[in-house]
Amino acid sequence: MTPTEELLALDFLQPDRIENSLYAYQLSKRANAKRVMGEAAGRWSDHGARINSISPGIVVTPLAIDEFNGIRGDFYKNMFAKCPAGRPGTSDEIANVAELLLSPQGAFITGADFLIDGGATASYFYGKLSEDPRS
Repeated sequence: MTPTEELLALDFLQPDRIENSLYAYQLSKRANAKRVMGEAAGRWSDHGARINSISPGIVVTPLAIDEFNGIRGDFYKNMFAKCPAGRPGTSDEIANVAELLLSPQGAFITGADFLIDGGATASYFYGKLSEDPRS
């Protein structure tokens, strides 16, 4: 629950502790999920607000299409082939989760992070991508 203006002073966020941009990205995603939990149980709960986050994986957008056809294209094709969904996501699929969270049907959901990546993250830990040297 470090105040925003103090985050860059944290020891584990110093430049010499950040191994690469992927590690920085992973730290930021984890921090966001934890911040959502803290805010949902903290000051916002007194106002009846529900605080959640959505963590999408690769979603088909013009930028993603450029990535698929660029120098990392083989990496993405391999990831899609070996993750449970077998494909990238769509913006509609992400919007469906947002709709649930914002609707009355999502009224009991707060302090949660929704990973919507077709199982890619799970596959890196437990599936076909965990043993793949290209991943």
